[in-house]
Amino acid sequence: MTSRRILYIGGTGTISAACVRRSLERGDDVTVLNRGSARRPLPDGVREVVADVRDAGEMRAAVAGREFDVVAEFLAFTTDHVQQDLDVFEGRTAQYVFISSASAYEKPPRRLPVTESTPLRNPFWQYSRDKIACEDLLVAAHRDRGLPVTIIRPSHTYDERMIPTLGGWTDIARMRAGRPVVIHGDGTSLWTITHADDFAVAFAGLLGNPEAIGEAFTITGTHAPSWNQIYGWLADAAGVREPDFVHVSSDAITAFAPDLGPTLIGDKAHSMLFDSSKVTALVPEFRTTITFDEGARRIVDHFDAHREDQRVDAAQDDLFDRIAAYARSAG
Repeated sequence: MTSRRILYIGGTGTISAACVRRSLERGDDVTVLNRGSARRPLPDGVREVVADVRDAGEMRAAVAGREFDVVAEFLAFTTDHVQQDLDVFEGRTAQYVFISSASAYEKPPRRLPVTESTPLRNPFWQYSRDKIACEDLLVAAHRDRGLPVTIIRPSHTYDERMIPTLGGWTDIARMRAGRPVVIHGDGTSLWTITHADDFAVAFAGLLGNPEAIGEAFTITGTHAPSWNQIYGWLADAAGVREPDFVHVSSDAITAFAPDLGPTLIGDKAHSMLFDSSKVTALVPEFRTTITFDEGARRIVDHFDAHREDQRVDAAQDDLFDRIAAYARSAG
């Protein structure tokens, strides 16, 4: 396997850290560019370049004289961010990989499973609309100038440090204390959830692949449990036999906490199933190997081993008490 020179912009987040590890396993020459405030330590063998990713001058100086086979961008969220990348890297890389989001697909979905040809439209979440605008800019650059772009759309991707519930660790603490835990809707909608280590297999397999140029790929596994199962497996992992789950409509939760509205109404309130055939056609080794029953055990084991990460959010804690009291008085 030919070693590729890969620049990761980011490289220490939930998804990108797993992708960096996978690239190293494949024998690639990996450089990570970020501000140096790593959320996760970089593995041995990675070159680290510290620069302000929002400062074009710093970025240009940091990579002066270097070219890369792949630039993988994990920290661009607006068209300004993407345009800055193009100013710095266009003509200096054989593949620019942009991390978009599966939340950009139309909400609510008209049909399942979602494919790469599903329209991009999310009137509920500005984050998703910004990602769509970034994609539009890149597609135009590919069409007009031949920019060698690949667009990646992850859905809910996690690792042992990321709890995929409304309250994160606050929810686990409430379970263990016997207090009510709020689940949006009736908990029966299906939600595709993908471990970062599985995601990384597909992602690394697209890097340097000429068939990926000019294309968009959804990268999710095939594991789509219900939200009741997701919360239930976390309760099992936390040693809670009879958790007190309270089901509340997404609209009611949003009325109490408007900041949760975009991610609920614009994403998690709907069943989301994805067709992964496009990416598996190019990366046949990609599949789901870690389902969330195992993922939940890894999460709880990590937090129990790192008690400094067991942070209960007091505002969230109070919010969930108020929502649960409302739901029970209304029911």
